[in-house]
Amino acid sequence: MIAIADYGMGNRRSVEKALAHVGAESVVTSDVRDASAIILPGVGAFPEAMRNLERTGLGEALIERAAAGVPLLGICLGMQLLFESSSEHEGASGLGILPGTVTALESPRLPHIGWNLVTFERESALTEGLGEAAAFYHVHSFACRPSDASDVVGTSEYGERFVSVVERGNVMAAQFHPEKSSADGLRMLRNFAAVTVAA
Repeated sequence: MIAIADYGMGNRRSVEKALAHVGAESVVTSDVRDASAIILPGVGAFPEAMRNLERTGLGEALIERAAAGVPLLGICLGMQLLFESSSEHEGASGLGILPGTVTALESPRLPHIGWNLVTFERESALTEGLGEAAAFYHVHSFACRPSDASDVVGTSEYGERFVSVVERGNVMAAQFHPEKSSADGLRMLRNFAAVTVAA
């Protein structure tokens, strides 16, 4: 059973439906302390999201579960929240599960909306069977800047080359929306479900 973290921001139902489509059981919940796998979705602004995570106690629980080795997948804003801080709006500290920061995309046209190619820089359980590159649906104005280059799995191009997929042990994340990215997005969610079974 995969817990989809509910903190009031994100495509929770879309992720739930996509998981059901690939045969994975999930539950939308604000309590992930006993979860054996977690997806952190997210749509909106980083500071507001962090306030919601802190208010609900989900932030602390996510940090604890990630440290315990529980498979964790961040999606879109959920990916950004895994890092140490963001410069969005007034700026805010993140969960600090992954080292690095989040800053605005260096592009003359924002937000970045639409399908974009993701090139995979190394092998990952998350991208198994997707070849060397695949197209996914993106909606964002900010990008993650990992401190450790070995965490980077995939990159994309929009005004600059930015990091779109990361993986560090049991912690994985995608800047795009796999639940809105047709067959390849579903393959990625199926891969995450397989990781959760093996964990």
